[in-house]
Amino acid sequence: MADIEVPVLIVGGSLVGMSSAMLGGHYGVRSLVVEHHRGTAIHPRAAQITQRTMEIFRTVGVEQIVRRKSAEQFVQDGAIMGVESLAGKEIAYYIANLNEGIRDLSPCERVFISQSFLEPLLKQRAEELGAELRFATEMVSFEQDEAGVTAQIRHRDSGEMATVRARYMIAADGAHSRVRERLGIRMLGRGVFSNSITIYFRGDVGPLLRGRNLSVIYVINPVLRGFFRIEIPFTSGFLAVTAVGDPEHPNTDVSTGLTDQRCLELLYAALGVDDIPIKIEDVMRWQSEANTAERFREGNIFLVGDAAHVMPPHGGFGGNTGVQDAQNLAWKLAWMVQGDKGASPDFLDSYEAERRPVGEFTVEQAYSRYVTRTAPYLASKGFQPVAHDMNVELGYCYDAKLHEHPSESKARPGTRAPHLWLSEDHSTLDLLGKEFVLLAGPQWKGEEGIPFPIHRITHPEFPAAYGISPSEAVLVRPDGYVAGRVESK
Repeated sequence: MADIEVPVLIVGGSLVGMSSAMLGGHYGVRSLVVEHHRGTAIHPRAAQITQRTMEIFRTVGVEQIVRRKSAEQFVQDGAIMGVESLAGKEIAYYIANLNEGIRDLSPCERVFISQSFLEPLLKQRAEELGAELRFATEMVSFEQDEAGVTAQIRHRDSGEMATVRARYMIAADGAHSRVRERLGIRMLGRGVFSNSITIYFRGDVGPLLRGRNLSVIYVINPVLRGFFRIEIPFTSGFLAVTAVGDPEHPNTDVSTGLTDQRCLELLYAALGVDDIPIKIEDVMRWQSEANTAERFREGNIFLVGDAAHVMPPHGGFGGNTGVQDAQNLAWKLAWMVQGDKGASPDFLDSYEAERRPVGEFTVEQAYSRYVTRTAPYLASKGFQPVAHDMNVELGYCYDAKLHEHPSESKARPGTRAPHLWLSEDHSTLDLLGKEFVLLAGPQWKGEEGIPFPIHRITHPEFPAAYGISPSEAVLVRPDGYVAGRVESK
């Protein structure tokens, strides 16, 4: 007999695991999260939150909370740029203003917020929606059968063991996923191309910003390649370093033999001055890689986030792609657990069919930005053309096209339902979120026999925005993706 029975067991309670629990609760499914660490993130790891992820947060009621917390940490609408050093020459502006030219695409805006600020917000909402979170707890073994998964978990401090029986298990246990390894699922792609570091520091670097509103600052000089993130009031931040030495033939093993003195040298080389007192608070070692799992499902076990795809931080796509994995999977698991939708077990195959191509594309786009921004020496090995950011962030598709600019999709089946303001603060996207809904043109007829909520949209721009006639309707899934079109009867 199991000590704990739960519909969904989630292994890993960081950004994506927490989001999986929160979204599961939103769709009506209870979950247990086990996380090895003793609490939420302590390092301010980089987290650019895209419009699409903010839309998901809006659906579950945390968008405004995240925005307010972001404003405490970072000046909004900053630039992403490249410099020789913070005090020195500017090289390029990759994005001059984080939200310029994209506000009409979504009711939400891009923000920056570190995971140490974000994860507690998601934790609170996940618990409000019925999730149970156990920190300092590790899964030591698991077995699965046709009906579910049986796992052994252990509290790291007390040593207390428990048996968990779950219908489904979500592996959100990161780039070095033990679940993925145990299942024998390979990672395919570019491999590891840097043993990188992140240096967390304190020091008054505000004067070096010279009034510039900078969200991410890439540093490219003969000493190092990396990037800064600096928090309000500009007396703390981090420097991630992916390569040092000759730009044409760099040393990408940055972490081996690293000393505090070497960290200071790298910081001062990136700052462009050496007369600012700097205190190093911590150093994190990590690997730059671009890989995708060969499959995202094994029976009743599903991979999400870094367990399914690992990418360099260039573009800020990693965590966002994981949250979007979690949303795609959560409503489908809810359908299976609730058992009243008539879905067959094969229905869950759609998770991998939809998310793996998107994950692989996003990994390659992050790699292309890595190459073009900071690692041109890798260009000879080939890379994808850099797609428009909005194609990656909002325009990923669940059809043969794979991606397009979201302004072009016009609610084609397999694409995200477009945003259109219906009033000052009410978007078409606010009509979506828990179940299938029908968004109907003003002249649509055929309510009889439709088992979904119907919203008749009288806004004059709705038919053009959704690519339909006034007498047609669009059926939208719980995750905001278009399932099909319906003509008047």
